[in-house]
Amino acid sequence: MKEKDKLLVLIGPTAVGKTKLSIELAKRFNGEIISGDSMQIYRGMDIGTAKIKQEEMDGVPHHLIDIKNPDEPFSVAEFQQLVREKIAEITSRNKLPMIVGGTGLYIQSVIYDYQFSDAPSDDSFRRVLEEKAKIDGNEKLHQELMEVDPESASKIHPNNIRRVIRALEVIHCTGKTVSDYQERQVPDLLYQTVIIGLTMEREILYGRINQRVDLMVQEGLLPEVENLFHQGVKDCQSIQAIGYKEIYQYLNHRSSLEDAIEQLKQNSRRYAKRQLTWFRNKMNVDWFEMTATINSANVEKKLNEISTHIEGKLQIKSNT
Repeated sequence: MKEKDKLLVLIGPTAVGKTKLSIELAKRFNGEIISGDSMQIYRGMDIGTAKIKQEEMDGVPHHLIDIKNPDEPFSVAEFQQLVREKIAEITSRNKLPMIVGGTGLYIQSVIYDYQFSDAPSDDSFRRVLEEKAKIDGNEKLHQELMEVDPESASKIHPNNIRRVIRALEVIHCTGKTVSDYQERQVPDLLYQTVIIGLTMEREILYGRINQRVDLMVQEGLLPEVENLFHQGVKDCQSIQAIGYKEIYQYLNHRSSLEDAIEQLKQNSRRYAKRQLTWFRNKMNVDWFEMTATINSANVEKKLNEISTHIEGKLQIKSNT
């Protein structure tokens, strides 16, 4: 049996220090970084998404950044396909693929292979749905799934009609969603994966989030969002991102700038809390406490600790 490709995943809440650490790990393990952030794919949305700057990359190749215009939709299914292609491509160059980011559902969709073959089936029901897709179109059937099982629908591309039908069939036969089946399953990892999670004392993390928002404002968050606003980018997925929806409230005269910035800080703190809960409940993560790395003298020590862990898990040697 072919050995699974190696994959390093680095996750954690916003402002915990993923970007800096990922660069150091990429240099140590000859890695290339795939963004695991659902909003960094958009061009012109740099400051609000805390997108890595060219000079910060330090020569490490980055993928899946700036690949869409802000008015274009982007699905979990599309992300899954693009990232799996990138993993294969990076591996073929004898480099280590690294997914770095905080969008848990997106990352989960890439690394796990969920099987639903144990769920019962109904051939006649399936044929009815196949006929329906031919007459009404794939989008209509996908919309049906979205209404009864939005979590599965968000992971399945409308054109992957076989999976859309299967998800509807599972509900028809069992009264349970595919998501319910996932809860009961121990899914297969598609790759030889190590998932490194970064965490930090909550008060310190929240302080860093507040500082980050202040820095974003200093660096020009307002002109960045104004630019999108004046281009007529509205009512689309990208503008629902934290950092943009709050400033849009101000630009639409629904709040003061001070209130919008305060709301942005609060939403970012709540998001960080949700991220941590999601990662702890849904993924098998090896956690590393980063609070001590506020003191720069401890950064190298933490980097060595994480590197040693990766070496053991993936059976690879670092360049140090």
